[in-house]
Amino acid sequence: MEGDVRAIDRQTVQDELDRRARSDVYLHLETTTGSYTIMGPERRPPVIAFVRNARVNYSRGAVKGEGPYRVGLKLEGGWVYADGLTHFEVNERDELLLAGYDPEGQLTVALQLSRTPFREA
Repeated sequence: MEGDVRAIDRQTVQDELDRRARSDVYLHLETTTGSYTIMGPERRPPVIAFVRNARVNYSRGAVKGEGPYRVGLKLEGGWVYADGLTHFEVNERDELLLAGYDPEGQLTVALQLSRTPFREA
């Protein structure tokens, strides 16, 4: 996230989720305790989950919490959600980029939606 990154405003993010609901979108979802975060004194191995360019169609998106936030997407057969989100932006490609950062500013979780496939990382 490099553009107009802002702390999550629940209503703004909810409006963006509603605008993308009931249409095919591409999902990027990742969470990590290792790749971008600083290893603590306990030296635990990193835990990482990564999904990129999975096409989904959700009937409802919801923002919950008082910060950090949880965003959930209601799919036909279940839910996708990310917890610990703190910041967002809508970039020039109209991609909704949500991210969560730890107190040291390291990325811990990302949930992103786009009408077109995400670029290769």
